[in-house]
Amino acid sequence: MAGILPLDLRVREAASLFEAKKGVCQSWLGDREIERMSSAMDAPHPAEQQSLEFGNLVDEEQYNNLNHLDVRIFTDGSKIEGRVGAALSIWDGEVEIRSLKLALAPYCTVYQAELLALSYAVKEAQLRNGSTFGVFSDSKAALLTVTNHGSLHPLAVNIRKMLKECTLQNKTVALYWIKAHAGLEGNERADQLAKEAALLSKRSPHYDLCPVSYVKRIIRGGSLDEWNRRYRDSDRASVTKIFFPDAVAAYSTVRKMRITGHITQFTTGHGGFSEYLARFKRKGDPSCACEPGMPETVEHLLTSCPIFGKQRFELENKINITVNKENLCKLIVEKNVKELFIDYAVQIVKIVNKKNKE
Repeated sequence: MAGILPLDLRVREAASLFEAKKGVCQSWLGDREIERMSSAMDAPHPAEQQSLEFGNLVDEEQYNNLNHLDVRIFTDGSKIEGRVGAALSIWDGEVEIRSLKLALAPYCTVYQAELLALSYAVKEAQLRNGSTFGVFSDSKAALLTVTNHGSLHPLAVNIRKMLKECTLQNKTVALYWIKAHAGLEGNERADQLAKEAALLSKRSPHYDLCPVSYVKRIIRGGSLDEWNRRYRDSDRASVTKIFFPDAVAAYSTVRKMRITGHITQFTTGHGGFSEYLARFKRKGDPSCACEPGMPETVEHLLTSCPIFGKQRFELENKINITVNKENLCKLIVEKNVKELFIDYAVQIVKIVNKKNKE
């Protein structure tokens, strides 16, 4: 099939791209350590696993009913201005008795920050006097991770281990999910502390393991940059470059589109157009029906062919943009324009396909 690279060339291209990805990853990581899941072999036997669950508090009245708790520990995580922090606010009755700010590396996630805060909260329960502790978090994702024995996230595994040790100390540690910004003083205080930890901390991070999701994002970014370089430097895909001059921008646009055969034809130039058909000896004359000697290309059909002048005029009046070569890359991406433009282009493709087939 025309346009398909030979197998050996495709293999070399794939190998080259793999090496580029590997290089991007290694150069970015440096001495950073990737966060790895704990081994399932280190998990306790199912018969020895502690049953874990968390309560859901949706209003202040439910919170006020927890009068039996000796100590209440509020946790939160925050990512703001590219920096990450977590915090604890520890309360005895109506009084905050201690607070703790935790810094994380800037590439860490809020999810990691929430789990780190929970781990420090349970550690506080281990070390403090008292028999009943309540740990409050507004991150349901973090709580679900902790209570799911199948999750091998290292922070969650460590939390479960400490919860079991608390049980052996005859301490009860109850986990609760609370609605964020619902007016609970302890929760608001933890939120404020977490933001301060993210923005103001100048100490070494308490946690700096790099999440796999971030590594993937770095590799993806490197791959897209390399793809874009090859795309721009190549003499192929001349029609596609009219619509998508930048491969990275094209990636984010095309993945949201429902691609059809007709859309593929006008964005690649590979379709039932006289110029394309003549190139592969499927038609004798590459000319458009509007004028002998004028090649029937996608650019000509969409931007200047008089046969479709009426449709073009109507579209330009609706979108208030001139349909020319320079604007095609805008017409296919702008939110309030692209659907109208795609309908216009598809209509032309269908008419031309039918004419050339006959």
